[in-house]
Amino acid sequence: MSQNNPAPDNQINIELDEQMAEGIYSNLAIITHSNAEFVIDFVRMMPGLPKAKVKSRIVLTPQHAKRLLHALADNLEKFEQVHGEIDLGETLGGGSLPMTFGGPTAQA
Repeated sequence: MSQNNPAPDNQINIELDEQMAEGIYSNLAIITHSNAEFVIDFVRMMPGLPKAKVKSRIVLTPQHAKRLLHALADNLEKFEQVHGEIDLGETLGGGSLPMTFGGPTAQA
């Protein structure tokens, strides 16, 4: 290699095909773990439907899960510096999921 184009020591080529680039929409993540791995299920819940589907499952080592946590925290901080604080709303801020998910609620 010439001095003008040195090859980076830690370069990784990552391929992203067209279908994968479209992404999968998820509005809920369920995280479980064992002593050896973390499992993140990305779910799509639809208003008014009692059933939700897991759209993607990611299995991580504890080390990679912690790296993901730090990477997300770093990116959220950068996002909020530009766009302002993300409002979690009253329901999600308290840690509970609104079971109606914006759909109609029952009245007695």
